[in-house]
Amino acid sequence: MTATTALTAQDTTGVHDIHHVPQEFLVKQIDACVGDIGVDVVKTGMLASPTTIGTVVEALKRHKIPRVVVDPVMIATSGAELLPREAVAELLDGLLRLTTVLTPNIPEAKLILEDSGYKSIEVKSVRDLDEMARSVQALGPEWVLVKGGHAPFKADFTVAETEEEKAIVVDVLYGQGEFLHIQSPYQSSTNTHGTGCSLACGGRFIEYMLARTDVKDVWKTFVYHPFVMAMGDGTLPMDSFKKYLIQDYLYLVCLWSFGQDLLLTYSKVHFARANALASYKAKNIADIAAGATIVSHITREMSLHIDYCKDFGITVPEIEATEEHQACTAYTRYVLDVGMSEDWIALQMALAPCLLGYGAVAKQLHGDAKTKRDDNTYWKWIENYVADDYVGAVKTGSELIERHAVLQSPSSIERLVKIFIHGTKMEIGFWEMFPSR
Repeated sequence: MTATTALTAQDTTGVHDIHHVPQEFLVKQIDACVGDIGVDVVKTGMLASPTTIGTVVEALKRHKIPRVVVDPVMIATSGAELLPREAVAELLDGLLRLTTVLTPNIPEAKLILEDSGYKSIEVKSVRDLDEMARSVQALGPEWVLVKGGHAPFKADFTVAETEEEKAIVVDVLYGQGEFLHIQSPYQSSTNTHGTGCSLACGGRFIEYMLARTDVKDVWKTFVYHPFVMAMGDGTLPMDSFKKYLIQDYLYLVCLWSFGQDLLLTYSKVHFARANALASYKAKNIADIAAGATIVSHITREMSLHIDYCKDFGITVPEIEATEEHQACTAYTRYVLDVGMSEDWIALQMALAPCLLGYGAVAKQLHGDAKTKRDDNTYWKWIENYVADDYVGAVKTGSELIERHAVLQSPSSIERLVKIFIHGTKMEIGFWEMFPSR
């Protein structure tokens, strides 16, 4: 339900003029919305004037709204001023103290702090974003989400100075003494009008999950594991890497001796079986097709894997003669057990650490200036997982999860996160099968 505070003349490039809705009519709109079926949360957009802010504050108090999300809408992505400076004091004095989550962009956060007597913070690092979020939160909101789109970072998380250097955008959520950093790839676009409003209204499940306190340390251990970093600097023992390659292939394919399987005839396929099982469990053709796309990628990956193994003198008979490591057996059977005993989305979460993790590992190694590129035996491995086909598979898997995550209950979300954590620990176990030094 919507109560319109102002009408705008706008297009895809920006706002050209604003017409304020009469206050008595705004009150009637709010009362009609709240009085009909009730309101659990209010999200504010452009309030446009001190009078409108006062009217909204009075309504929030009168109706005792329990949760309020405030997008301050003071300065547009284009730089246009959408809230007069004289209205900022009303925002600070009245609305922020009622706010559950405040979602300013960087110029808006600067303006709020300057009008509150704080010194201006120049964003040059993620620490500066943290300080900005903490300072704004001290003014009253329970949580503050500083949207970092106005200060894209380079791959090393320093502020980009040219368009070519822009690689990462970091949004910072701060509250209850904790920071959550939400990292996204930078996307160049001329169609930015309204992007801040969209972010203020929602979020992505995977980014939320990876930033959780019970996930982020486990995920960091996986993505920055000593085995991974040793590939990056070229110091990983060759014998460890060759043994890892064999186990990784067994994880993907194992031996052609399983007999009649539920989904795939005469083949014992672990990761592919699990993704095929996900297609079997899916309830619509789009999700079935997405699972098939990932299985198709696995087939290509297996072919590349065999060719890559040949570069190290590893033959198919040698692979087939190798026994599965306990870590490989435990991991694959865990994924298949989740797939057989739980629902479709649970299986997706059991598969996610592998699919997302290899993409994250390769991305951070590829973007790290310390990674050895010349004369590094493992550089080709890194390149394989930042290639377009693998990035596409990650995108497909991520979109599947995002599409279904919004349909889950809070208790189901907790269940899914636990599955993801356990799967990530299994991935760490995979790195630890063989010495990294």
